[in-house]
Amino acid sequence: MDPPAETEDPRAAANGENNHVSKKPKLSFITEPEIRQEFAHHKPGIARINNGSFGSCPASIIAAQKRWQLRFLQQPDDFFFNHLQRKILHSRTIVKDLINADHVDEVSIVDNATTAAAIVLQHVGWAFADGRFQKGDAVVMLHCAFQAVKKSIEAYVTRAGGSVIVVHLPFPVNSNEEIIAEFRKGLARGKANGKKVRLAIIDHITSMPCVVIPARELVKICREEGVERVFVDAAHAIGSIPVDVKEIGADFYVSNLHKWFFCPPSVAFLYCRKSPLSPDLHHPVVSHEYGNGLAIESAWIGTRDYSSQLVVPDVLEFINRFEGGLEGIRKRNHDAVVEMGEMLAKAWGTNLGSPPEMCPSMVMIGLPSRMGVLSDDDALKLRTHLRDHFGLEVPIHFQMPRDGEIRAADGDGCITGYARISHQVYNTLDDYVRLRDAINQLLSDGVACKMLQRE
Repeated sequence: MDPPAETEDPRAAANGENNHVSKKPKLSFITEPEIRQEFAHHKPGIARINNGSFGSCPASIIAAQKRWQLRFLQQPDDFFFNHLQRKILHSRTIVKDLINADHVDEVSIVDNATTAAAIVLQHVGWAFADGRFQKGDAVVMLHCAFQAVKKSIEAYVTRAGGSVIVVHLPFPVNSNEEIIAEFRKGLARGKANGKKVRLAIIDHITSMPCVVIPARELVKICREEGVERVFVDAAHAIGSIPVDVKEIGADFYVSNLHKWFFCPPSVAFLYCRKSPLSPDLHHPVVSHEYGNGLAIESAWIGTRDYSSQLVVPDVLEFINRFEGGLEGIRKRNHDAVVEMGEMLAKAWGTNLGSPPEMCPSMVMIGLPSRMGVLSDDDALKLRTHLRDHFGLEVPIHFQMPRDGEIRAADGDGCITGYARISHQVYNTLDDYVRLRDAINQLLSDGVACKMLQRE
């Protein structure tokens, strides 16, 4: 526990004062038994190959979170006035260094990527409502954007008069060039008839289907084409792919810290590149900190549990117990998930959804066409069946073929179903062997999705 601190203005602390980061002795690299112990709270008998959806929090970080929770409950007033804001600042400073931001003021800690999207799209919606943007000017987004982002566009932008241009990306995909070509077409549609593209929303890693998008290249194209603002939704990024916000060049960049960075749910960072527009960005939950800058507004949105934001230093210490730190974990996860994906594709006679270099710590693998994944409902039924009867947690994706697309196929027909597998430090070979054998058993028993019941 920290020694008692003198009373301080929380807003002064959040602005970067009193920012001392203590150094601790370097720990030895974590062992396999220690990794098993850190995740021993996972439900026994379940193959968790879906880290991408909710992440995973080690036992030592859960313990650290509980200490923060108790510390607040022991003496809330002291915690609020003397500790909370400077500890959130400490977390923001760590994130700032991890993502290569210029200044800690550019980094806000928020609940999740959904909150960050609301902040950015509220800002854009106000510009339409105030007449700074013209009715019919466009927001460009990818068709596979997260559903909450689509709903935020509906809530903030379309109701204020903005139009939406949806860029359909091919899948399976073979190269960045395919994505870039479709994105250029979308920007051209947005600029038709003298209209302007006011915002481009670019996923860094799409969720379903899962593909690494060439974000830096698309941001560069946006600058060349006069797109006013660029928001990169990178919910899956930090801990899964390298993140350098200055190199990427977007105005806004968000990534969850509870997916691939081992924080407890839910916590994310929102990077907002410093500009004259910065004072117009506000948290959608208004507290007494309104008007003091987004980072400070986000650091106090009323009485609540802030512990997931405070454990970032503990998480970094945990990560640095692994050889190579965050980059070492990322590379090992990527190599392992590609190896497992290729094993499954070979066993099922199918294909990966994208080349290995376009995969993060997740991979899409085609399911045998005989499984008959012919709708989103089929995909959900198969996912539920694998959970309930085989102890497998794995998302299933239905890919509707579009006219003119070259369709992936196996020896029995068109592949329309894909499994999305993740790899995190707790996963073992057996997790993926169980998935391989479960699908093979269903096929051997003559089971297809149309025979499964919704449970």
